[in-house]
Amino acid sequence: MLFGLDDLFEDFGLPALVVGVGAAILAPVLIPVGKPLAKSAIKGSIALYEKSKGVFAEVGEAFEDLVAESKAELADAQNQQDLKSAAIPTQAHPVTE
Repeated sequence: MLFGLDDLFEDFGLPALVVGVGAAILAPVLIPVGKPLAKSAIKGSIALYEKSKGVFAEVGEAFEDLVAESKAELADAQNQQDLKSAAIPTQAHPVTE
C-alpha cells in the first residue's frame, strides 16, 4: 500500500499542514524577494572564488620559489663538497730543464 494522506497527517499532524499552506500562500510574495537575494549570494560566492584563486596562485608561486632556492643551495653545498674531496694534496716537484 502506498503512503496515504491519512498516514502523512498522522505522522506530521497539523503543524505540517499549516507550514504547507503557509508556504503556498507566501510563495508569490517571497519568490520576487528571494531571487535578488539568491543572485547576490551567488555573485558574492563567485567574487570570493576568484579572489581566492589569486591568493592560492601567489602562495603556490612563493612555495615554488622556496623549493627552487632550497634545491640551488643543496646543489651548491654538494658542489663545494665535491671540490673539497677532489682536491688531493700533491707533492711539489721542482721543474728541471
